[in-house]
Amino acid sequence: MTWRTFFLWGASFGLLGVALGAFGAHALAEMLEETGRKDTFETAVRYQFYHAFALLVTASVYRQQPGKWLKWGGLLFIFGIAIFSGTLYALCLTGISWLGAITPLGGLSLMGGWLALAVGLFRK
Repeated sequence: MTWRTFFLWGASFGLLGVALGAFGAHALAEMLEETGRKDTFETAVRYQFYHAFALLVTASVYRQQPGKWLKWGGLLFIFGIAIFSGTLYALCLTGISWLGAITPLGGLSLMGGWLALAVGLFRK
C-alpha cells in the first residue's frame, strides 16, 4: 500500500458518503422512517465520513514518514469503514438483523486504526 492508495480510498469513501447520505435522505427516507432505521443509516454515513477524513490524514502522514504503524492504520480504517458502515447499510436495506452482530468488528477495526495512527505519529 502506498500513500496514494490511502488517499484514493479516503476520497472514494468521502464521495460514497455524500452519495449514500443523499440517497438515504431522499430516495430511502420513507422506507427508513417506516422501518425505524433512519438513525442507523445516519450513523453509518457519519462514521464513514469521520473515517474517510481519518484515512486522508493517515495518507498525508504516511507520505511524509512511511512506517508499518501508519500502513496498518490505513488498512484498519479501510476495513473498518467497509465492515462498520457496510453492515449498517445492509441492515437498513435488507432488515437482516444478524448483520448487526458483525458491525462491532468494524468498530474494533476503526479503533485499531486510531491506535495505529497515534503510535505511527509518535513513534519515530
